[in-house]
Amino acid sequence: MRYEIRVDGHLSEPLIKVFPELDHVTMSGQTLLFGHVVDEAHLYGLLARCQSLGLRILEMRQVPE
Repeated sequence: MRYEIRVDGHLSEPLIKVFPELDHVTMSGQTLLFGHVVDEAHLYGLLARCQSLGLRILEMRQVPE
């Protein structure tokens, strides 16, 4: 499964490194994290990382392979 997670703000390099399995693009005051998610447990782990870092998730969606 491929997912996109859009978060508020521009993530610094140390924050980007917390998500080594995802690529990222920064635009218009937001950061888009995207990539392959292995399973539901992996997805919940990504969301938990966002929460623990205090990131505000604006949108999350599954995208076609």
